[in-house]
This record gives sequence, structure tokens and C-alpha cells, in this order.
Amino acid sequence: MMKQEDTKQRILDKALELFSARGYDAVSVGEIAEAVGIRAPSLYNHFPGKQAIFDAIVESTAAQYEADTDRIDIHVQNARQDIPVFTRITEDGLLEKVRQIFFYSLHNETISRFRRMMTLEQFRSPELAALYSRRYVERVTEYHAGIFRSLIAAGELRDEDAGAMALCYVAPVITLIGICDRQPEREAACLQKLEAHVRLFYRTFQADRNERSEDDEP
Repeated sequence: MMKQEDTKQRILDKALELFSARGYDAVSVGEIAEAVGIRAPSLYNHFPGKQAIFDAIVESTAAQYEADTDRIDIHVQNARQDIPVFTRITEDGLLEKVRQIFFYSLHNETISRFRRMMTLEQFRSPELAALYSRRYVERVTEYHAGIFRSLIAAGELRDEDAGAMALCYVAPVITLIGICDRQPEREAACLQKLEAHVRLFYRTFQADRNERSEDDEP
């Protein structure tokens, strides 16, 4: 017999699986209960309704993402915390960080399903559209803009608009993840494009080495 907390997590897992495949409106509470292996009335012992399940999925995936990315020293909620990670980072070091996030985003089942669900649900209401934009575009762009401002001030990046630089950096990554979501068989080709993008970005916006050497002189 499943413990209460185990049942609650299975409800969230199965609901996310169904929502990501068919959309929120197309899935009933009864179908979620059936997927979990319980009766619908039992599900209400854990959640008051389908919207509460959806809200719990949003909250739990945000917590999971924060905990998981912490292990690779990327904290999208806190640019200041990660400035040392990117200070004097090499081209290969930057590529490795991006590849780790890329693989995680595609192959962590929960995170991947949540993104697919939100891709569908962003059109259901203005609130969900705003949540999608905030989580997948604005937050990550603002994070990188904060990193780039610090690196510009330190003389490591060219003195360009940090917000525009962040868009140049983030947009191709978001695009490539979207392609892989729709066509998983293109992952290898997308990885090649990802590497080309990161290397081009690094070489384009890296501060001139001679200028950096002069700045470092006492």
C-alpha cells in the first residue's frame, strides 16, 4: 500500500504526464486517478481539484529545477551568486556549462514534460502566457544580463548592451531546445549548432586580450 506522500507525488507525476501529452483541459480528475491506480474520491484526499494539482506541479518543478541546477553551479534565480563561475571562464568551460543545461533540459523527464505542458498551456490564459514568458524567456535573459554586466565591468567582455547581449546568447539555446522537443531525432544536429553558437558568442563578445592585459597592469 502506498504511503500518503508517495501517492501525492504519483498524482503529480501522472498528471504532468497526461497534461504534457494532451493539455490540461483534455484531462479529467478521473483519468488522473486511474493512471495513479486509485479511485477519484481518494484523489480528493490529497488535492481539492485539478487546478490545485496543476498549481502544485508548477511549484514542485520550480523547486526541482533550482535544486538540480545548483549541482552544476548555475542558479538562474541569482546572477550575483554565479558571477565567480563565469569569471575568466574559458571557451570550452562555457560550452560545457551550456551543454549540461541543454542535456538536463531535454532529458530530465519532469523538466521536459513540464516545458511541453507549458508550451500547450501558454495559450489557455493570460496568466499562463505570462508564466511561460517569465520562466522560459525573461528570467533566463535577466540572469545572463546580470552576469554579463559584471563581466563587462571587469573588462572580460566587450562594452556592449548587456540586455541585448543576453538575448543574443539565450535565444538560439531556447530555439534549439524547442526543435528537440518537437523533433527529438534532430538532437545531434542541434548539439553541433549549440557548440557553434557558444563558440561564436564567446569569440565575438570576449574583450580584446591586449586591452585586458593593460587593464590588469598596476
